Amino acid sequence: MPSRLLFPDPATATDVVAFAGRAARIGDGAVRLRAQRGTLALTAALLSPQTLLEATPTVLGMRFARIDPELECDLTVDAAALAAAPDDARALVLPESAVAAPWAGIAPPRAGWVDGGGLAAAVLAARAQWGVAAVAHALPAGAGDEAVRAVRADVWGSSDADLLGLPRGVAFAAFALGFIGGEETASVRRSGPWTRVSLARGHVLTRAHVHSGLTAVRATGGRG
Repeated sequence: MPSRLLFPDPATATDVVAFAGRAARIGDGAVRLRAQRGTLALTAALLSPQTLLEATPTVLGMRFARIDPELECDLTVDAAALAAAPDDARALVLPESAVAAPWAGIAPPRAGWVDGGGLAAAVLAARAQWGVAAVAHALPAGAGDEAVRAVRADVWGSSDADLLGLPRGVAFAAFALGFIGGEETASVRRSGPWTRVSLARGHVLTRAHVHSGLTAVRATGGRG
């Protein structure tokens, strides 16, 4: 029998399927499921660098749900394959195998967060809608996958003054994942290269690109 996730009520199970469905449509298709002490953390990447040299920021959407307190797991699966169980409205059937997602190995810090201000939900929605129009305008007819990725990285990866200098992908994630549900002010907290934008319905985390690699070549020895 396939493995299952058991939730306390049908509404929670439906909410998790909805999150996974949105992640499958607008992200890379993967969702990380981490369960511990009765809480399931669902994480999906809306934006992430494809290579070490790419400057695209990482933008993650995260939502929490109550789950069977005896369950402990940490796996990444195909979001589209997470399905409702046919015989129990409180349960979801897990895919038979996990998938690999480089972003899933990058964990935001659990402590050390400091206040970074606030963002009105209306501003997040407006900047997301502006970005959607900008992507549509920039894409030529019949654009291939590489062109689509380049345009999305340019529009959503660019910092926006209206978003406290955060990449527009933060607004897109909050809007597309259904986190914006009314008039509220999202709290912004920062820890090192990470920033977390928290709304009542979920959280968006972004990590500034951290350059790594060899240092510049330095001359040694005396001059001849």
